Amino acid sequence: MATIISHSIAALAVGKAVAPPGMPPKFWIATAVCAALPDLDVVSFAFDIPYGDMLGHRGITHSLPFALALALVVVLLFFRESPMFAGPWWLLVIYFFVVTASHAVLDALTNGGLGVAFFAPFSGQRYFFPWRPIEVSPIGLGFLSARGAMVIINEIIWIWTPSAVVVFLAWLFRKKISV
Repeated sequence: MATIISHSIAALAVGKAVAPPGMPPKFWIATAVCAALPDLDVVSFAFDIPYGDMLGHRGITHSLPFALALALVVVLLFFRESPMFAGPWWLLVIYFFVVTASHAVLDALTNGGLGVAFFAPFSGQRYFFPWRPIEVSPIGLGFLSARGAMVIINEIIWIWTPSAVVVFLAWLFRKKISV
């Protein structure tokens, strides 16, 4: 997995690129949480649920149906001021779906694990992308090791830097349009 920090950074970059100025703090908090939340499935290890199980790591919480369900819950709970089923409401649902699904996309770009169950619960099949430049992060306290430091450096190259470029290009685009 990419680290939860990097998942949130990538999602926040998406938000800075597509969200209108002046979004409330709850929007940014929900963005970071939705991007990191799929890794809640690591609790499955404490219950001896096998990694490859649909309830295991990178299983159902990394799926596209989960991303959609979470997006709907977030919008229904935290964006009640947006009229249900109106255009802005759907834009929020799509946005939170994308930032949640970005977690699975980044994990499918890693070089370790068993792949991502994009279509759980309808299929337990796990997937990786053919190109996998992101170092898989150690789970648990292994993150505080020399290997964990190498993972962060790798994520700075493959996640943080492209995220910064996306934010910069969005800023440049908006600046050019406002001239």
